[in-house]
Amino acid sequence: MDAYVHGYQPNENERLQNQARTLTDLLHFDTLYPAGHTVLEAGCGVGAQTVTLAARSPAARFTSIDISSQSFDAAQQKTRAAGLTNVTFQQADIFSLPFEPKSFDHIFVCFVLEHLEQPMEALTRLKRLLKPGGTITVIEGDHGSTYFHPDSFAARAAIQCQITLQQQAGGNALLGRQLYPLMNAAGFDQVRVSPRMVYADSSRPDLVDGFTTNTFTAMIEGVRASAISAGLIKPEDFDDGIRDLHRTTQDDGVFCYTFFKGVGQH
Repeated sequence: MDAYVHGYQPNENERLQNQARTLTDLLHFDTLYPAGHTVLEAGCGVGAQTVTLAARSPAARFTSIDISSQSFDAAQQKTRAAGLTNVTFQQADIFSLPFEPKSFDHIFVCFVLEHLEQPMEALTRLKRLLKPGGTITVIEGDHGSTYFHPDSFAARAAIQCQITLQQQAGGNALLGRQLYPLMNAAGFDQVRVSPRMVYADSSRPDLVDGFTTNTFTAMIEGVRASAISAGLIKPEDFDDGIRDLHRTTQDDGVFCYTFFKGVGQH
């Protein structure tokens, strides 16, 4: 995988866990795998999605891979702590996968393609591992889908810093909107993409806290030093943007963000 713009510090691990807990129902209510089926989770990270997948399909058999040993270790610890026994972990590069063709009934990829310079190549390689009739599920966000009240030029400038840094690292923080053409071009059949919007206002404190504050704003806050060092923004302007993102969590504030979930078949 190319450079992971968010880094591998403990606070990023915590942010990913917050995100997974908050978005479980939104993203995974329709992700279920039959008993005995084999599933490859390509890019498991710290295991934030792994636990949900394995717990919701306890009779399926998961193989979860990641290129980062640090993330890989965290994922193993998390699944052990959850008492899950249907997951096998393996350190591997998505562009050099140690599996035979047609090895899996299903493939699951979440928040991975956005960090790759060649997402199409990744999908093409993964397709080779699917059995005929097998499925792939791909979930990605799209930072361009963000809107909020009160609106703020400063907040949008801070968000743009994250988008730019990810682009400079070889990724694409706007990938969500491209899932359908990417999956089609990679040769998957019956591709269906559904938008999954997070809408948070003061009547939904769980989403305000779990997503607006501890997932999205925390992610943007995390690139402060990199954005300033790269000359993308002045410190005071970035801090104004973060202040205004936190402003959307007040009683009269609103925050929206859209994820995209694509499902295709071999």
